[in-house]
Amino acid sequence: MNKLIKHFIKSEDGVTALEYGLIAGLIALAIVTALTTLGNNLSSAISTVAATVASSVK
Repeated sequence: MNKLIKHFIKSEDGVTALEYGLIAGLIALAIVTALTTLGNNLSSAISTVAATVASSVK
């Protein structure tokens, strides 16, 4: 039983796949956050331009 536990602890086969999965998840989270922030800022800028154009037309 001890031999099996030691082998399990020393085995690193699944660790690499897990690390790649975590990295991919973090990258995806960063992309979603960046795009959400960019979208909100862009929406605000477009609203400001639209309000300025609308007020100058009147």
